[in-house]
Amino acid sequence: QLQLVESGGGLVQPGGSLRLSCAASGFSLDYYAIGWFRQAPGKEREGVSCISSSDGSTYYADSVKGRFTISRDNAKNTVYLQMNSLKPEDTAVYYCAAREDSGSFLFVTYKEYPYWGQGTQVTVSL
Repeated sequence: QLQLVESGGGLVQPGGSLRLSCAASGFSLDYYAIGWFRQAPGKEREGVSCISSSDGSTYYADSVKGRFTISRDNAKNTVYLQMNSLKPEDTAVYYCAAREDSGSFLFVTYKEYPYWGQGTQVTVSL
């Protein structure tokens, strides 16, 4: 059974850092593109970052560019989202998602992903 499990969320002060993990089980991430999305209360789910399966190409939303870094460790079957210089507006539930694809295409919208984790809460506050 294909499963994605996020971890690493929590409460952090503005300017702080967190590293989110997305661990896959039941399948190999080698041939899957991965995306990170977030949803704040009363807002639509938005794309944060994604990474291709073949060459590690990445995409970042303008709101996180220069602060967040996505990476993948296929040996550990895990994708990470390093979040630095966190701001209160980064507060949201963060989700990872997977889509089978062996190429270098970047899938940036949530409708393109069929498999989702349960989410992890990130709260940036004093």
